[in-house]
Amino acid sequence: MNKLCLGLPKGSLQEATIDMLKKAGYTVIVSARSYYPTIDDDEISVRLIRPQDMPRYVEKGIVDAGLTGADWVKEAGSDVKVVVSLVYAKRQLTKVKWVLAVPENSDIRSVNDLQGKKIATELVNVTRQYLAERGIVADVEFSHGATEAKAPDLVDAIVELTETGSSLRANKLRIVENIMESSTLLIANPDSWVNEWKRTKIENLAMLFEGAIIAREKVGLKMNVSNESLDQVLKKLPALRKPTISTLAEGVGYAIETVLDETIARKITPELKRAGAEGIIEYPLNKVIL
Repeated sequence: MNKLCLGLPKGSLQEATIDMLKKAGYTVIVSARSYYPTIDDDEISVRLIRPQDMPRYVEKGIVDAGLTGADWVKEAGSDVKVVVSLVYAKRQLTKVKWVLAVPENSDIRSVNDLQGKKIATELVNVTRQYLAERGIVADVEFSHGATEAKAPDLVDAIVELTETGSSLRANKLRIVENIMESSTLLIANPDSWVNEWKRTKIENLAMLFEGAIIAREKVGLKMNVSNESLDQVLKKLPALRKPTISTLAEGVGYAIETVLDETIARKITPELKRAGAEGIIEYPLNKVIL
């Protein structure tokens, strides 16, 4: 039987990734001490791999495809096929940022002030490249963790990953510059990508993953509308495309169904009711394939 080996990110992205897989239609079960989760697809095997290591393992063909950050692909400089960018993070549907941060009372105001300074980060290669492109010579050292606690006693500045900046503020650090934005990538081994069966399987996964992410911010809406109220309701109803309109039995009105952002649905539902809509039903979505 053909089999695709898929790498899932272990750590902060693990829970969000497994939730995305569930929305995409896959059930993944992770035991507490195993790096080999189970998945309800006989054509896929799964391994948990640290995002930092994923690009190297995909490049070497140890796994056919994997999910990791664009930051770690750039850091590793690995030869992999980027299949699709998936914008989801640990807490929210957004890109994350690597930022240059310093203590609140530091004299460092821009990257130009880093000449001869010491910087701690996990993203060593990207940081060195960023500085070199700007003609800055600084001592960039690898940080094994707790990077935010190293300034100002051990280093002058840090380059750290953030979604909201709240952890930096809690540690009395301020952001000086953004180094790079990153999103989760589905990447593939080049040889696996040219294999027709594996490529189709990877492309199918990409389509389902994208659909699951789009659906996280959208809902379906159903309602009935009388003949007289149809035009007024349609004027208030934005849609992903055009709403589906079906005639009710005996010509007494119409059934309308559409997909829209959840934030819009909560705003317009009362307006739809006042415009003449009845039996309004809002329901969650697993996937929206555009």
